[in-house]
Amino acid sequence: MTSRSGTPELLDALIRTPAPSGYETPAAEVWRQAARAIDGAELRTDTLGSSVVEITGGEEAAPRLAVVGHIDEIGLHITYIDDEGFLWFGPIGGWDPQILVGQRVTVIGFEGQIPGVLGKKPIHLLKEEARKKPAKLEEMHIDIGAASREEAEAMVRIGDVAVLAAEPLEFPNGRLVSRSLDNRLGSYVALEVARRVAEKGGNAAGVVGAAVAQEEITFGGSRTTAFALDPDVAVVVDVTHATDAPGIDKKEQGEHKLGSGPAIGRGSTLNHHVCQMLVETAEAEGIDHTIEASGRHTGTDADAIQIARAGIPCGLVSLPLRYMHSSVEMAQLSDVEAAIQLLVAFAARLGVDSDFSR
Repeated sequence: MTSRSGTPELLDALIRTPAPSGYETPAAEVWRQAARAIDGAELRTDTLGSSVVEITGGEEAAPRLAVVGHIDEIGLHITYIDDEGFLWFGPIGGWDPQILVGQRVTVIGFEGQIPGVLGKKPIHLLKEEARKKPAKLEEMHIDIGAASREEAEAMVRIGDVAVLAAEPLEFPNGRLVSRSLDNRLGSYVALEVARRVAEKGGNAAGVVGAAVAQEEITFGGSRTTAFALDPDVAVVVDVTHATDAPGIDKKEQGEHKLGSGPAIGRGSTLNHHVCQMLVETAEAEGIDHTIEASGRHTGTDADAIQIARAGIPCGLVSLPLRYMHSSVEMAQLSDVEAAIQLLVAFAARLGVDSDFSR
Protein backbone atom coordinates (compact mmCIF):
# COMPACT_ATOMS: atom_id res chain seq x y z
CA MET A 1 0.00 0.00 0.00
CA THR A 2 1.00 3.60 -0.59
CA SER A 3 0.37 6.43 1.83
CA ARG A 4 -1.42 9.58 0.78
CA SER A 5 1.97 11.25 0.57
CA GLY A 6 3.19 8.82 -2.11
CA THR A 7 5.75 6.85 -0.12
CA PRO A 8 4.86 3.14 0.28
CA GLU A 9 3.49 2.61 3.80
CA LEU A 10 5.98 -0.11 4.69
CA LEU A 11 8.95 1.99 3.56
CA ASP A 12 7.61 4.99 5.48
CA ALA A 13 7.28 2.88 8.63
CA LEU A 14 10.78 1.44 8.22
CA ILE A 15 12.57 4.77 7.82
CA ARG A 16 10.73 6.29 10.81
CA THR A 17 11.90 3.50 13.14
CA PRO A 18 15.25 4.11 14.90
CA ALA A 19 17.36 0.94 14.63
CA PRO A 20 21.16 1.27 14.37
CA SER A 21 23.52 -1.65 13.81
CA GLY A 22 23.18 -4.27 16.51
CA TYR A 23 19.90 -2.75 17.69
CA GLU A 24 17.79 -3.55 14.63
CA THR A 25 14.88 -5.25 16.41
CA PRO A 26 12.37 -2.35 16.18
CA ALA A 27 12.80 -2.01 12.40
CA ALA A 28 13.02 -5.80 12.01
CA GLU A 29 9.64 -6.14 13.74
CA VAL A 30 8.09 -3.72 11.22
CA TRP A 31 9.57 -5.82 8.39
CA ARG A 32 8.48 -9.10 9.97
CA GLN A 33 4.92 -7.92 10.46
CA ALA A 34 4.69 -7.17 6.74
CA ALA A 35 6.31 -10.51 5.90
CA ARG A 36 3.72 -12.39 7.97
CA ALA A 37 1.01 -10.98 5.71
CA ILE A 38 2.41 -12.71 2.61
CA ASP A 39 0.27 -15.75 1.77
CA GLY A 40 2.18 -19.00 1.65
CA ALA A 41 5.45 -17.49 2.87
CA GLU A 42 7.64 -18.82 5.68
CA LEU A 43 9.22 -16.26 8.03
CA ARG A 44 12.37 -17.07 9.99
CA THR A 45 14.57 -15.00 12.30
CA ASP A 46 17.91 -15.47 14.04
CA THR A 47 19.77 -14.32 17.13
CA LEU A 48 21.66 -11.55 15.29
CA GLY A 49 18.41 -9.82 14.32
CA SER A 50 18.24 -10.84 10.67
CA SER A 51 14.95 -11.96 9.09
CA VAL A 52 14.10 -14.00 5.99
CA VAL A 53 10.83 -14.70 4.23
CA GLU A 54 10.79 -17.58 1.75
CA ILE A 55 8.56 -18.33 -1.23
CA THR A 56 9.01 -21.97 -2.24
CA GLY A 57 9.83 -22.61 -5.89
CA GLY A 58 7.71 -24.77 -8.16
CA GLU A 59 10.57 -26.88 -9.54
CA GLU A 60 12.80 -28.75 -7.11
CA ALA A 61 15.86 -28.58 -9.39
CA ALA A 62 15.51 -24.84 -10.04
CA PRO A 63 17.91 -22.52 -8.19
CA ARG A 64 16.97 -20.71 -5.00
CA LEU A 65 17.44 -16.93 -5.09
CA ALA A 66 18.15 -14.75 -2.06
CA VAL A 67 17.46 -11.01 -2.38
CA VAL A 68 19.33 -9.35 0.48
CA GLY A 69 19.10 -5.84 1.94
CA HIS A 70 20.50 -4.73 5.28
CA ILE A 71 18.06 -3.24 7.78
CA ASP A 72 20.49 -1.44 10.10
CA GLU A 73 21.55 2.21 9.99
CA ILE A 74 24.46 4.16 11.41
CA GLY A 75 24.06 5.59 14.89
CA LEU A 76 25.76 6.59 18.14
CA HIS A 77 26.35 4.79 21.44
CA ILE A 78 26.59 6.40 24.88
CA THR A 79 30.01 5.91 26.50
CA TYR A 80 29.90 8.25 29.52
CA ILE A 81 27.53 10.46 31.54
CA ASP A 82 29.24 13.37 33.28
CA ASP A 83 28.36 15.13 36.54
CA GLU A 84 26.37 17.82 34.70
CA GLY A 85 24.19 15.23 32.94
CA PHE A 86 25.77 15.52 29.48
CA LEU A 87 26.10 12.33 27.43
CA TRP A 88 29.35 11.51 25.64
CA PHE A 89 29.29 9.08 22.77
CA GLY A 90 31.06 7.08 20.11
CA PRO A 91 30.05 6.10 16.56
CA ILE A 92 28.16 3.07 15.32
CA GLY A 93 29.25 2.86 11.70
CA GLY A 94 30.99 5.47 9.58
CA TRP A 95 30.31 9.14 10.33
CA ASP A 96 31.56 12.42 8.93
CA PRO A 97 31.68 14.40 12.22
CA GLN A 98 30.66 17.60 10.41
CA ILE A 99 27.25 16.02 9.76
CA LEU A 100 26.59 15.83 13.50
CA VAL A 101 27.13 19.47 14.44
CA GLY A 102 23.88 21.09 15.61
CA GLN A 103 21.70 18.02 14.97
CA ARG A 104 18.76 16.78 16.99
CA VAL A 105 18.91 13.15 18.09
CA THR A 106 16.66 10.45 19.44
CA VAL A 107 18.22 8.52 22.30
CA ILE A 108 16.76 5.06 22.78
CA GLY A 109 16.68 4.79 26.57
CA PHE A 110 15.46 1.93 28.74
CA GLU A 111 12.08 3.63 29.22
CA GLY A 112 11.60 4.75 25.62
CA GLN A 113 12.79 7.40 23.21
CA ILE A 114 14.34 10.57 24.60
CA PRO A 115 14.94 13.75 22.55
CA GLY A 116 18.38 15.29 22.66
CA VAL A 117 20.60 17.73 20.82
CA LEU A 118 24.22 17.42 19.74
CA GLY A 119 26.29 20.21 21.24
CA LYS A 120 29.84 21.49 20.91
CA LYS A 121 31.77 24.53 22.05
CA PRO A 122 30.35 27.59 20.19
CA ILE A 123 32.53 29.05 17.46
CA HIS A 124 32.57 32.38 19.33
CA LEU A 125 34.57 30.75 22.13
CA LEU A 126 37.08 28.94 19.93
CA LYS A 127 40.61 30.19 19.45
CA GLU A 128 41.36 31.42 15.94
CA GLU A 129 43.32 28.30 14.97
CA ALA A 130 40.61 26.00 16.30
CA ARG A 131 38.00 27.77 14.15
CA LYS A 132 39.83 26.65 11.02
CA LYS A 133 39.77 22.97 11.95
CA PRO A 134 36.90 20.55 11.38
CA ALA A 135 34.92 19.46 14.42
CA LYS A 136 35.89 16.17 16.01
CA LEU A 137 33.52 13.52 17.35
CA GLU A 138 35.17 13.54 20.77
CA GLU A 139 34.52 17.29 21.11
CA MET A 140 30.74 16.83 20.92
CA HIS A 141 28.19 15.76 23.50
CA ILE A 142 24.46 15.02 23.70
CA ASP A 143 22.31 17.30 25.83
CA ILE A 144 19.00 15.79 27.00
CA GLY A 145 18.19 18.70 29.32
CA ALA A 146 19.28 16.88 32.48
CA ALA A 147 20.71 19.01 35.30
CA SER A 148 22.83 16.28 36.89
CA ARG A 149 24.32 12.84 36.38
CA GLU A 150 21.58 11.34 38.56
CA GLU A 151 18.83 12.90 36.49
CA ALA A 152 20.41 11.72 33.24
CA GLU A 153 20.97 8.21 34.60
CA ALA A 154 17.28 7.97 35.42
CA MET A 155 16.65 8.10 31.66
CA VAL A 156 19.79 6.78 29.95
CA ARG A 157 22.34 4.06 30.61
CA ILE A 158 25.86 3.54 29.29
CA GLY A 159 25.56 1.58 26.06
CA ASP A 160 22.21 3.06 25.03
CA VAL A 161 22.12 4.18 21.40
CA ALA A 162 20.92 7.18 19.43
CA VAL A 163 20.10 8.17 15.86
CA LEU A 164 19.63 11.51 14.21
CA ALA A 165 16.08 12.83 14.52
CA ALA A 166 14.80 13.54 11.02
CA GLU A 167 11.22 13.15 9.84
CA PRO A 168 10.88 11.97 6.22
CA LEU A 169 10.27 14.70 3.64
CA GLU A 170 8.76 14.33 0.19
CA PHE A 171 10.35 16.46 -2.52
CA PRO A 172 9.35 17.11 -6.15
CA ASN A 173 10.01 14.46 -8.81
CA GLY A 174 9.10 11.62 -6.45
CA ARG A 175 12.16 12.20 -4.30
CA LEU A 176 12.25 11.09 -0.68
CA VAL A 177 14.51 12.57 2.02
CA SER A 178 15.21 10.86 5.34
CA ARG A 179 17.86 9.33 7.57
CA SER A 180 18.22 5.54 7.28
CA LEU A 181 17.48 5.26 3.55
CA ASP A 182 20.82 3.45 3.71
CA ASN A 183 19.59 0.81 3.79
CA ARG A 184 15.93 0.50 4.69
CA LEU A 185 15.51 0.89 0.93
CA GLY A 186 17.28 -2.42 0.33
CA SER A 187 15.37 -4.31 3.01
CA TYR A 188 12.11 -2.88 1.63
CA VAL A 189 13.00 -4.01 -1.91
CA ALA A 190 13.89 -7.51 -0.68
CA LEU A 191 10.52 -7.94 1.01
CA GLU A 192 8.55 -6.42 -1.85
CA VAL A 193 10.21 -8.74 -4.38
CA ALA A 194 9.18 -11.76 -2.28
CA ARG A 195 5.65 -10.36 -1.87
CA ARG A 196 5.15 -9.79 -5.59
CA VAL A 197 6.52 -13.21 -6.51
CA ALA A 198 4.07 -14.78 -4.06
CA GLU A 199 1.24 -12.61 -5.35
CA LYS A 200 1.67 -13.88 -8.89
CA GLY A 201 1.74 -17.49 -7.76
CA GLY A 202 5.46 -18.11 -7.43
CA ASN A 203 8.20 -19.09 -9.88
CA ALA A 204 10.08 -22.20 -10.88
CA ALA A 205 12.85 -20.89 -8.62
CA GLY A 206 12.39 -20.28 -4.92
CA VAL A 207 12.79 -16.69 -3.72
CA VAL A 208 13.96 -15.56 -0.32
CA GLY A 209 13.75 -11.94 0.81
CA ALA A 210 16.25 -11.14 3.57
CA ALA A 211 16.67 -8.15 5.90
CA VAL A 212 20.09 -8.64 7.46
CA ALA A 213 21.71 -7.04 10.49
CA GLN A 214 25.00 -5.27 11.20
CA GLU A 215 26.11 -4.37 7.67
CA GLU A 216 27.41 -1.00 8.80
CA ILE A 217 29.80 -2.56 11.33
CA THR A 218 30.62 -6.23 10.65
CA PHE A 219 28.66 -7.70 7.69
CA GLY A 220 27.59 -10.12 10.43
CA GLY A 221 24.00 -10.56 9.32
CA SER A 222 24.89 -11.33 5.72
CA ARG A 223 27.58 -13.82 6.80
CA THR A 224 25.27 -15.82 9.06
CA THR A 225 22.21 -15.54 6.81
CA ALA A 226 24.14 -16.68 3.73
CA PHE A 227 25.53 -19.62 5.70
CA ALA A 228 22.11 -20.62 7.01
CA LEU A 229 20.28 -20.22 3.69
CA ASP A 230 22.99 -21.56 1.38
CA PRO A 231 21.17 -20.12 -1.67
CA ASP A 232 22.16 -21.04 -5.22
CA VAL A 233 22.36 -17.36 -6.19
CA ALA A 234 22.04 -14.06 -4.35
CA VAL A 235 21.50 -10.42 -5.25
CA VAL A 236 22.32 -7.75 -2.71
CA VAL A 237 20.29 -4.53 -2.81
CA ASP A 238 22.04 -1.49 -1.34
CA VAL A 239 22.63 2.17 -2.16
CA THR A 240 25.32 3.90 -4.16
CA HIS A 241 26.38 7.52 -4.49
CA ALA A 242 24.15 9.49 -6.84
CA THR A 243 26.55 11.29 -9.15
CA ASP A 244 24.29 14.20 -10.07
CA ALA A 245 25.20 16.11 -6.89
CA PRO A 246 27.90 18.82 -6.94
CA GLY A 247 31.49 17.80 -6.34
CA ILE A 248 31.24 14.13 -7.36
CA ASP A 249 33.63 13.01 -10.10
CA LYS A 250 31.78 10.83 -12.63
CA LYS A 251 35.10 9.68 -14.06
CA GLU A 252 35.74 7.93 -10.75
CA GLN A 253 32.22 6.98 -9.65
CA GLY A 254 30.42 6.45 -12.95
CA GLU A 255 27.12 8.10 -13.84
CA HIS A 256 24.18 7.17 -11.63
CA LYS A 257 21.67 10.00 -11.48
CA LEU A 258 18.52 10.07 -9.40
CA GLY A 259 15.85 8.73 -11.74
CA SER A 260 18.26 6.69 -13.88
CA GLY A 261 17.12 3.42 -12.36
CA PRO A 262 19.11 0.90 -10.32
CA ALA A 263 22.85 0.53 -10.83
CA ILE A 264 23.82 -3.04 -11.70
CA GLY A 265 27.19 -3.95 -10.23
CA ARG A 266 29.93 -5.36 -12.40
CA GLY A 267 33.26 -6.20 -10.83
CA SER A 268 35.93 -8.60 -9.69
CA THR A 269 34.04 -10.03 -6.72
CA LEU A 270 30.63 -10.14 -8.38
CA ASN A 271 29.49 -13.11 -10.44
CA HIS A 272 29.72 -12.21 -14.13
CA HIS A 273 26.83 -14.44 -15.18
CA VAL A 274 24.52 -12.88 -12.57
CA CYS A 275 25.51 -9.40 -13.74
CA GLN A 276 24.91 -10.28 -17.39
CA MET A 277 21.54 -11.83 -16.61
CA LEU A 278 20.50 -8.74 -14.64
CA VAL A 279 21.47 -6.51 -17.57
CA GLU A 280 19.67 -8.73 -20.09
CA THR A 281 16.59 -8.75 -17.88
CA ALA A 282 16.61 -4.95 -17.56
CA GLU A 283 16.97 -4.54 -21.33
CA ALA A 284 14.24 -7.07 -22.11
CA GLU A 285 11.84 -5.43 -19.64
CA GLY A 286 12.67 -1.86 -20.68
CA ILE A 287 13.88 -0.97 -17.18
CA ASP A 288 16.16 2.04 -16.90
CA HIS A 289 19.50 1.11 -15.33
CA THR A 290 23.18 1.97 -15.22
CA ILE A 291 26.32 -0.13 -14.75
CA GLU A 292 28.56 0.41 -11.71
CA ALA A 293 32.10 -0.93 -11.82
CA SER A 294 34.21 -2.18 -8.91
CA GLY A 295 37.78 -3.42 -8.99
CA ARG A 296 38.31 -5.11 -5.65
CA HIS A 297 35.39 -4.91 -3.22
CA THR A 298 31.96 -3.27 -3.22
CA GLY A 299 31.66 -2.19 0.43
CA THR A 300 28.33 -4.03 0.63
CA ASP A 301 27.02 -7.34 1.94
CA ALA A 302 27.94 -8.82 -1.45
CA ASP A 303 31.56 -8.92 -0.24
CA ALA A 304 30.61 -11.34 2.55
CA ILE A 305 28.02 -13.39 0.67
CA GLN A 306 30.17 -14.21 -2.34
CA ILE A 307 32.69 -16.04 -0.13
CA ALA A 308 30.18 -17.69 2.22
CA ARG A 309 30.33 -21.49 2.49
CA ALA A 310 31.95 -22.76 -0.73
CA GLY A 311 31.12 -19.51 -2.56
CA ILE A 312 27.74 -18.13 -3.59
CA PRO A 313 27.23 -16.50 -7.01
CA CYS A 314 26.35 -12.93 -6.07
CA GLY A 315 25.10 -9.86 -7.90
CA LEU A 316 24.60 -6.30 -6.71
CA VAL A 317 21.80 -3.85 -7.46
CA SER A 318 22.28 -0.37 -5.98
CA LEU A 319 19.93 2.59 -5.67
CA PRO A 320 21.34 6.08 -6.33
CA LEU A 321 21.43 8.08 -3.11
CA ARG A 322 22.49 11.65 -2.40
CA TYR A 323 24.10 12.74 0.89
CA MET A 324 24.80 9.22 2.19
CA HIS A 325 25.24 8.77 5.96
CA SER A 326 23.42 11.95 6.87
CA SER A 327 19.99 13.03 8.10
CA VAL A 328 19.05 14.20 4.59
CA GLU A 329 19.71 11.15 2.42
CA MET A 330 17.77 11.55 -0.83
CA ALA A 331 16.49 8.87 -3.18
CA GLN A 332 13.97 8.74 -6.00
CA LEU A 333 11.04 6.37 -5.60
CA SER A 334 10.99 5.50 -9.30
CA ASP A 335 14.45 3.95 -8.88
CA VAL A 336 13.15 1.84 -5.99
CA GLU A 337 10.22 0.62 -8.06
CA ALA A 338 12.52 -0.13 -11.01
CA ALA A 339 14.76 -2.25 -8.78
CA ILE A 340 11.76 -4.26 -7.57
CA GLN A 341 10.54 -4.84 -11.13
CA LEU A 342 14.05 -5.86 -12.23
CA LEU A 343 14.44 -8.44 -9.50
CA VAL A 344 10.95 -9.88 -9.90
CA ALA A 345 11.68 -10.36 -13.62
CA PHE A 346 15.15 -11.75 -12.86
CA ALA A 347 13.65 -14.32 -10.48
CA ALA A 348 11.16 -15.39 -13.14
CA ARG A 349 14.01 -16.15 -15.56
CA LEU A 350 15.74 -18.59 -13.23
CA GLY A 351 15.24 -22.24 -14.12
CA VAL A 352 16.84 -25.65 -13.98
CA ASP A 353 19.29 -24.69 -16.75
CA SER A 354 20.61 -21.56 -14.96
CA ASP A 355 24.37 -21.89 -14.54
CA PHE A 356 26.53 -19.38 -12.66
CA SER A 357 29.79 -21.33 -12.59
CA ARG A 358 32.97 -19.67 -13.87
